[in-house]
Amino acid sequence: MLYIKLRMSGILQSLSKTIHLSLGLSILLFLGLYFGNDGFDIDQVFWSWLFRYIHVIVAIMWIGLLWYFNFVQIPNMAKIPDEQKPAIGKVIAPAALFWFRWAALVTVVSGLILAYLNGYVHQAMTLGIGSGGGKATAIGIGMWLGIIMAFNVWFVIWPNQKKALGIVEVEADIKAKSAKTAMLFSRTNTLLSLPMLLTMVIAQNLY
Repeated sequence: MLYIKLRMSGILQSLSKTIHLSLGLSILLFLGLYFGNDGFDIDQVFWSWLFRYIHVIVAIMWIGLLWYFNFVQIPNMAKIPDEQKPAIGKVIAPAALFWFRWAALVTVVSGLILAYLNGYVHQAMTLGIGSGGGKATAIGIGMWLGIIMAFNVWFVIWPNQKKALGIVEVEADIKAKSAKTAMLFSRTNTLLSLPMLLTMVIAQNLY
């Protein structure tokens, strides 16, 4: 028992080992469900499930980090002593922004692949106008909101955050202006996040 506790403690103190163990457990569960229920075909339905799983995972990371910035980091920056702020700006924020922007990209790409595999990408992107009905309209609105939010991440928030955090050297006034622009577009994405999630869930459950 002590050995198990020590082994688990060693694993949980390492993020890499924790993620590998989580992935391993997921694979074991997948194989158990596969062989315990007479298997299933590796067909379009399987690939649709796989990309939905990927889509959900990266979307959780993306929106989770978006809400971290807006519910935790931004509101509390003014409370942090000036001598401690470099720890946020030089270490935590750049690391969070790395996962934030790539999760945004993979969320959009996996979502588009999922829509293609399920045969509704055209109807969704045209908001179901003339075909597809309410479900296509709902999922289409969610997809377009997600694309707009990802565009904001890559082409507004990240370029301005690079200036605000000193990754790109700029004048002090431009640095302050960039920080404000990044904050406003991050807040815009927070504004759009609940409608985006609403339409996604409506499309899957009310139609």
